Amino acid sequence: MSILEIRNLQKAFGQNLILKDISLNIEVGEVISMIGSSGSGKSTFLRSINLLEKPTGGEILFKGENVLARGYNLPKYRTHLGMVFQNFNLFENKNVLENVMIAQTTVLKRSVVLAQSKAMKNLKRVGMDRFLKARVNQLSGGQKQRVAIARALSMNPDVLLFDEPTSSLDPEMVGEILTIIKDLAKSGLTMIIVTHEMVFAREVSDQVIFMDQGVIVEQGSPKNIFRNPREKRTKEFLQRYLRA
Repeated sequence: MSILEIRNLQKAFGQNLILKDISLNIEVGEVISMIGSSGSGKSTFLRSINLLEKPTGGEILFKGENVLARGYNLPKYRTHLGMVFQNFNLFENKNVLENVMIAQTTVLKRSVVLAQSKAMKNLKRVGMDRFLKARVNQLSGGQKQRVAIARALSMNPDVLLFDEPTSSLDPEMVGEILTIIKDLAKSGLTMIIVTHEMVFAREVSDQVIFMDQGVIVEQGSPKNIFRNPREKRTKEFLQRYLRA
């Protein structure tokens, strides 16, 4: 069953068309990895799904309803999507526990007691329960990303979006974060992951999508994309990446 259906999505900045008629179905429990060169439109696509960028054309159907239709409850729609950013987007002046609680109490209107319980559960899940009172500005990049993942999980999203979650991390931290995401994938969460980590995409995904110049060039199973890509552009990209 499709939880999200993207139909002919477009996004332009002025005269520059970044996304060109993208269509995609996301099934419940599916893990989709999006790969492609920088500037291919992957992050813009992710930000358009959760309406951090407003699409200039097309439809986004969530559980069969077009969220871009006039009168649709957009704030409620956004509560169904979790987002993990490459630069963490945490409150540097607040501690770890406060960062994971604040959206729960302000957006979901949860009680402080329930928000704290959810936060502590998910901080333990990502190995950050020993740092509840630590200020974010005292943490490493990998620790910050763990907190960001716990924050997203605590909103109980139907779909979790990752925008290059390891790109701002030191190499030794990358594996730790990818392991956490792999564990989340095994738990049945629906996820869309923009990543440059090809081995990770091959191991964790149900579908891999290769984007180039604002369009989906090719999509398929990890086996088909990585072992037997059909499109010349996909082959060129993978040869360059897998050689690097």
